[in-house]
Amino acid sequence: MSKTDIIKGRIASLREAMAAEGLDALIVPQVDPHGSEYVADRWQARKYFSGFTGSAGPLVLTKDSAWVIVDSRYWLQAADLLSGTGIGVVESGKPDAPSLEELLARSLQPGAKVGIDGLLISQKDYESLSAYLEGCGLSLVLTDDIPDKVWEGRSGLPGGEIFVHELKYAGEAAQAKLDAVRSMIVKIGVDSAFIGDLAQIAWLLNIRSTDVACNPVVIAYLYVSQSMAVLFVEESKLTDEVRAYLAYCGVTTAPYAVVDKFLVNLPEGEKVAVDFGSIAARLVYALGRGRAVASSLPINEAKAVRNQIQIEGTRRAMERDGAALVKGFMEIESRLRSGQSTTEIDVDAILTHHRSAQDLYFDLSFETIAGYGAHGAIVHYSATPETNIELRPEGLLLVDSGASYLDGTTDITRTIALGDPTDDMRRDYTAVLKGNVALARAVFPAGTRGAQLDVLARMPMWTLGANYLHGTGHGVGHFLNVHEGPQSIRMQENPQPLLAGMVTSDEPGIYRAGRYGIRIENLLLARHAFDDPDYGEFLSFETLTLYPFDRSLINRSMLDDGEKAWIDGYHAEVYRRLRPLLTEAEASWLEAKCAPLD
Repeated sequence: MSKTDIIKGRIASLREAMAAEGLDALIVPQVDPHGSEYVADRWQARKYFSGFTGSAGPLVLTKDSAWVIVDSRYWLQAADLLSGTGIGVVESGKPDAPSLEELLARSLQPGAKVGIDGLLISQKDYESLSAYLEGCGLSLVLTDDIPDKVWEGRSGLPGGEIFVHELKYAGEAAQAKLDAVRSMIVKIGVDSAFIGDLAQIAWLLNIRSTDVACNPVVIAYLYVSQSMAVLFVEESKLTDEVRAYLAYCGVTTAPYAVVDKFLVNLPEGEKVAVDFGSIAARLVYALGRGRAVASSLPINEAKAVRNQIQIEGTRRAMERDGAALVKGFMEIESRLRSGQSTTEIDVDAILTHHRSAQDLYFDLSFETIAGYGAHGAIVHYSATPETNIELRPEGLLLVDSGASYLDGTTDITRTIALGDPTDDMRRDYTAVLKGNVALARAVFPAGTRGAQLDVLARMPMWTLGANYLHGTGHGVGHFLNVHEGPQSIRMQENPQPLLAGMVTSDEPGIYRAGRYGIRIENLLLARHAFDDPDYGEFLSFETLTLYPFDRSLINRSMLDDGEKAWIDGYHAEVYRRLRPLLTEAEASWLEAKCAPLD
């Protein structure tokens, strides 16, 4: 049976289960009960039933139609993967693309019922979607796990053992972080807090696991009051060492499955702070609106501001990561020069091999994107055996990759020429580089938000009549998730200012569909620059990532003197920092890549 026939069969069985529940439509989100972006296999229902593998976008099913809603990162990929399945693609972000709410309103008659798993929608989204649908004569029903009824071979709950992220890497003890949460609780005038965000829990307790690929988080919930802290987690995940550690931190444990019962049985008068933007609607229902207080504790902000130990650890991780990339790209270059067959999947394997040989390596921080030629224009392309192609000594290769080390997380994108680049390639590459450098050189007053800086990265592309529809920068966790808030740099407004100690990506790009893609990404550390007696504190960025740009793709005539000086200074720093970790041959190769611009 073909893959498209398998998907059609799965959709048919899901539609039957939907009808058996008296529903006219079903939303299958790409999310877990904790609101995570990257989810464990157990909650990959959208992928199982549709065949679409992207990290975002729900499946929407009615009695006679089906769609997957995807943002600009996945427009090309979704069209390819869903071809022939009978599932349509809604390209979110295009002017004529309907939102989820509009799609349902257009597709259903008044009186229709729309179902969604109550654990897979936040309270905030539930209230918003429910109100919109009611205005259209439709109703939103919180259901149990309907896909489970027809999901063959579904994975169980992740069972990775928990381990402690040592203080020498974390830089702050769990007890101090819990005390800070208790102070937050007092400040907002509630009795306790209930936390479902996996990165917050891992950071607060200095614990990690392997529950989610490339994201070292623990599937758990956390309740904190002035007198107690309870971690709801599968008991099999707790070693004796971790039990003793948690007890030392004043944390008791309870089974993951009893969290609903715990919330229901809290005292009637207790006021519990919960983030309605991330906590599942079913859990708010269990808690009761009389006890649940919508309040987003500033845990994400505290987590995002690195302490000095985390900053130093990240710098060291960047050095080891840069050395691994030197070794990896040298090998790729050598293979191509000798005519040895090398594919996109080989690129991933080569870079992973060299990263995994580095001290303190734990895992990749996300699935490697290695897009050659036209595949580089697919923003979040991931090679599969069916799409994998061989590199040739021509065109462009875009590689977006990273690793989780115990002392830091990396995320870097480089676009390299495999042969003589065309004038168009050099023009586009240099425009992207100018945008990357402009943001890296920014000096800005305290309180500045990412949306106020976004134009710096985009302007060189806009002058060419080009743009990119993804964000310019996302927050990066410390030995945690590669995508973390609360800060961002993007066109859309985000009220969170950039604070000293935050690490954010800088990744403008140009994508020419059917031809090539170009993206250049470094990680930036916001830091104190100076104080002005009239205007207060100003911040600037330190570029943490250590790997050269492709000099063969740079059109020098498009750069001003300041940009050339910055690039030369950056390359000198890359060579200085990486040289001690390389052999003589590797250092010689890197030195040529880091030579001053002509």
